[in-house]
This record gives sequence, C-alpha cells and structure tokens, in this order.
Amino acid sequence: MLKGRATAEGTQAYAKRFTDLPGNYRPMLGLSTSSIGIGTYLGEFDLDTDRAYESALDAALRGGINLVDTAVNYRFQRSERNIGAVLARLAADGIKREEIIVASKGGYITFDGEIPPDPRVWFEEHYVKSGVVAPSDMVEGTHCMTPRWLSTMLELSRKNLGVETIDIYYLHNPETQLNEVSRGEFLSRIHSAFEMLEQAVEARKIAVYGIATWNGLRANPTERAFLSLEELWRAAHEVAGDKHHFRAVQLPHNLAMPEAVTRANQSVGPQKGTTLAVANAMGLAVCASASLLQGKLAQGLPPILSEAFPGYSSDAQRSIQFVRSTPGVNVALVGMKSVAHVREALRAATQSPASSEQFTKLFKPVSGNE
Repeated sequence: MLKGRATAEGTQAYAKRFTDLPGNYRPMLGLSTSSIGIGTYLGEFDLDTDRAYESALDAALRGGINLVDTAVNYRFQRSERNIGAVLARLAADGIKREEIIVASKGGYITFDGEIPPDPRVWFEEHYVKSGVVAPSDMVEGTHCMTPRWLSTMLELSRKNLGVETIDIYYLHNPETQLNEVSRGEFLSRIHSAFEMLEQAVEARKIAVYGIATWNGLRANPTERAFLSLEELWRAAHEVAGDKHHFRAVQLPHNLAMPEAVTRANQSVGPQKGTTLAVANAMGLAVCASASLLQGKLAQGLPPILSEAFPGYSSDAQRSIQFVRSTPGVNVALVGMKSVAHVREALRAATQSPASSEQFTKLFKPVSGNE
C-alpha cells in the first residue's frame, strides 16, 4: 500500500516537469491539478480492457495528467484495480504518490470483477448475511448510503487502489436516495454519511470528501432529484463546524449539458446563482464529468466551435477546451481507455484555456438572480 497522499509540494513538482502544457495546471484544494483528468467508467469486464486502461493510465500520468477519477463499482472494481497496478509501477519508476490526485466514489452495489451467476445470492452471501447491509437500507436495489456500507466500500477502494489515503472521496449520486425517501430523511442520511466521512479524514483514509452527481446539481429546485449546496454545506457544518472537509463536487458539464453555468438553480439565503458560482463561493473544488458525453461530442460539432476555439484539429479537443475553459471548473474529466485517447486529450492542454470572450461566443453565463 502506497503511503501518503497528494501534497502541494508533490503536485507542484509534477507540474513543473511539463513546460509544454501552458495553463494546464491550476490550484485546487491546495494542490496543483491538471485541467484534464482521466476517467475510468466505461468498458467491458475483461482482461483486454484491463490492459487498455492500464496503458492509458500509464500514458496519462507520465504525460501531464495528474488526476485520476474512478469508483468502486466502475467495471465491478476492475478500474480501481487497474489504477492501483499503474500507481505501484509508477512509484517504482520515481513518480511519487504525492504527485498524483486519486478520486473515488462509494454508494452503489458492486460485484467482484464480473457479474456472478446469481447476483442476488452472491450479494446476500457477501454483504447481507455478514450484517454489512440490510435490504431495507437499499434504494432501488442498487444504492446505499449507510455509514457501514460506505465504510466497507471505502476499505475496498483503498485495497483496490493500493493507497493509504484517497485524496477525494465522493458520495456517488446521492440524489438516487430521493427516489424513495423524503427530503428530510435524505438529509438525515447525508448527516450520518458526513459523520462517517469526517471520521475517515481523521483516520487518514481520505483527505476530503464531496458528492458526485448526475442529475442532482443540474436539476431545478422543484424536481425531486434536486440537490441544494446550501443544505449540504449546512450538514457538513453541523457535523464538523468550520473545519469540515466537504470540499468537492462532481457533475456533468459539456456542450450538450451546460446547466452548471446556464441555470441559476442554487440559493444561498435570498441570493440565487448557478451551481458553479455557488460552489466557487463556498470554496468547493469542481470536477466536470462527461466532458465528451461518452464520445457523443467528439465529432460532428457545428462550425461555431472551430471559430470559438481555433488551433485545434478535432471536435474532441474543442469539446475538452470548452469544459476546461468554463469559469469555475477546476478539472475536465475525460474517459480514456487507449493511449491514442490520452494523446488526443493532451493536445487540448497545449493551449491556454480560452478567454471569457471566446467562451461567451457559445454561452452567456448566468449570474446573480437571473
């Protein structure tokens, strides 16, 4: 198990080695973070995909990307294990643990590397009979946010990744809970989860925690799945006061899903603002997922993109440039499971982020009470 965690000194040393990537590194959580992170969500549950991911991860972490994002359920733990194998090899080659930011998530049910012949029996044998989870703890048969479940998943992730400390640990799509429980019960569950995560910080198992969402931070306040940053911030304060470690959010943001910058859906007292504006005001790190919308934004984009982001040879690079240039976004996450994908993404980082003038050719960001 690799000791330590990402540090300011380590990530700064990493960034200084890549003078050919102007504007690629930016401050986040006291660290120097690459503006592009590698995601590990998609792919088959087989050895060929394992090898592809490990090659892509190796190329990314050697090539200038120092944030890797995963979840315990991604490819039924295989993605975490691929990351762990690469981190161990890189450490042996002199790329230190302190230079790499590792993010993972917990909340969903996961199997062990593949779908078992009888999933229900397997789950009962591994988790129900042992008392880790009760059927009543589950939402939609797939999601659980109890402290015991999250603690179990965190330990599994640390083992898979081979690290003592996970730098960012997210509650995975917590809005799923709202499909079956009231908002009051949901906030009670959030409170309990945050208590467990603060204890994990104290034990040096994680550095900070946050929420990774799909719909919750993009929804309108009237929608059942809506997540309020003010409510989450208040829950963290109730648990740990001003020293709480609720410090990060992840949500989709791309050319087809721009709500983070176009929808003033968050309130802080009487004021309203976009998710990005409010998250930034709270000092939360923002990692944007689905930068290419699972490849759908990698080609066939309208000519205005070429005008807004000149100097690029592909729509994939322009889409990544849009996300990494969005005011308030720290990291644009891009799923990459080939070396070619990594090289293509890194070409987006050979230019500085777009200016506000270039960005507003595409979207007029919402501010204040608009």
